[in-house]
Amino acid sequence: MSLGESPKPMPARIYKPAKSATQSGMARTKQWLLVFEQDKPREIEPLMGWTSSGDTRQQLRLWFDTKEEAMAYAEREGIAYRVEEPKEVKRRTISYSDNFKFNRVGPWTH
Repeated sequence: MSLGESPKPMPARIYKPAKSATQSGMARTKQWLLVFEQDKPREIEPLMGWTSSGDTRQQLRLWFDTKEEAMAYAEREGIAYRVEEPKEVKRRTISYSDNFKFNRVGPWTH
């Protein structure tokens, strides 16, 4: 990059993270997250063999209460971004008493 040339904008992703499989509650799933995508490829450090990167923006994670706040921040700072809408969660209600119904579809196994 020569002098006077502005750096190319690093794209960011704005999304609402899903809960992990080991998580029973809905903590950290109601806020929106802005993360920067990888700008340079990772390299293997020759001495120790560790994976390294000169891109420090990958470590940055910004949390926002709403999608609009995250979009406004990205536009104000001149960050190219894309928004990923959350997928609808399909919940299946199961009752413990359904295990003992007479018209069960599957047979008892014990």
